[in-house]
Amino acid sequence: MAEEVEASGRDVRPRLSLTTASPVPIDSVAGGEEPRQRTGISEFDRVLGGGFVAGSVVLVAGDPGVGKSTLLLQAAGRLAAGGATVLYVSGEESPGQISLRARRLGVMEKDLLLLAETNVEAILGHLEATRPALCVIDSIQTCYTSTLTSAPGSVGQVREVAAQLITAAKRLAVPLALVGHVTKDGAVAGPRVLEHMVDVVLAFEGEGASPYRILRGAKNRFGSTHEIGVFEMGGEGLREVLNPSATFLAQRPVDQPGSVVVVTMEGTRPILLEVQALVSPSSMALPRRMATGLDPNRLALLAAILEKRAGFALHDQDIYLNVAGGVRIEEPASDLGVACAIISSFRSRPVPFEAVCLGEVGLTGEVRTVPQVEARCKEAASLGFKQAIIPPRTGSDKPGLALKAVEVATLEDAFAVLFEKG
Repeated sequence: MAEEVEASGRDVRPRLSLTTASPVPIDSVAGGEEPRQRTGISEFDRVLGGGFVAGSVVLVAGDPGVGKSTLLLQAAGRLAAGGATVLYVSGEESPGQISLRARRLGVMEKDLLLLAETNVEAILGHLEATRPALCVIDSIQTCYTSTLTSAPGSVGQVREVAAQLITAAKRLAVPLALVGHVTKDGAVAGPRVLEHMVDVVLAFEGEGASPYRILRGAKNRFGSTHEIGVFEMGGEGLREVLNPSATFLAQRPVDQPGSVVVVTMEGTRPILLEVQALVSPSSMALPRRMATGLDPNRLALLAAILEKRAGFALHDQDIYLNVAGGVRIEEPASDLGVACAIISSFRSRPVPFEAVCLGEVGLTGEVRTVPQVEARCKEAASLGFKQAIIPPRTGSDKPGLALKAVEVATLEDAFAVLFEKG
């Protein structure tokens, strides 16, 4: 149920016109690169597309305790340290609580203004008076408007509060960062229209026991949605992980069956991840297929391909798969690495320590090409890898790779290279 207010007279709320008064040819409209307000946190700026755009509205959503408030407070502190005025509005904590956390994070700046307020009309008044370089609302679900009598966080309240804040941000050209709650399913709490109204939606993810956090773009009107930022949570807040590949491979075991390194692309950045597989005889009629960091349906599909096309009897084997570091792999370029990890554990034969695997596996057992092979191999070579198992490259102009590349057309070819030779 969503409460609606019947208008008793003229609507006095400010309205924002995003277009000119009359239609004009598109080539006569002035445009260009939007100026960016950099936070000084390079991983955050990367996901934003270069920084905050004037008048943009950014929604940062994530599980409780993942570090949303910490990230935005650190970004606000970096901006305030550069002389910019930042308004931090909290509806969940008192100024004393925020100050205590700010001292721990080392962001005690005089230009960082704290405001404990939940009434959106009062917030808009302070926003109009201060005209900050950035305004943080923590969180959108705690704010309410006096025009509705429903409780804060309800569908009508969240929609109306967001509309008023977005209108003010566009009119004043002030970047706005909203903290959003998520449901138990991981979706942004409140009406789905909230995600349509804002300019940028960022998902802050992290496994419970892992110190690493992933900032991923779900929507971005000013940049790519494929970039990710990697952080490590510590006692002094979030620390940027500038070389995620080296960090995720730091504790990789040497010459252990079931361990394979894959190269996945996150936007323009190649990242090396360790895929671990454990295959053991099953005591149940229906063997288990469990995956952490990978779609379980993809794991079941690859197991079926290995049994049908490559001839491995996995029908009575439990298969467990884990992507080390708490990262989730979305693209199919990791298929070959996952298949090699499964067979490596099944046959108790380790994959060469200095080899990486990349390629998509088709239903007939063929290894299909993946984009940006050169960039992936260059990143692998920079971390000391000597060999790459890759799909066949097409085209007459094949640029040289930074390491020794072995092209395989089928799963059988890949297994012959990794397990039969040497």
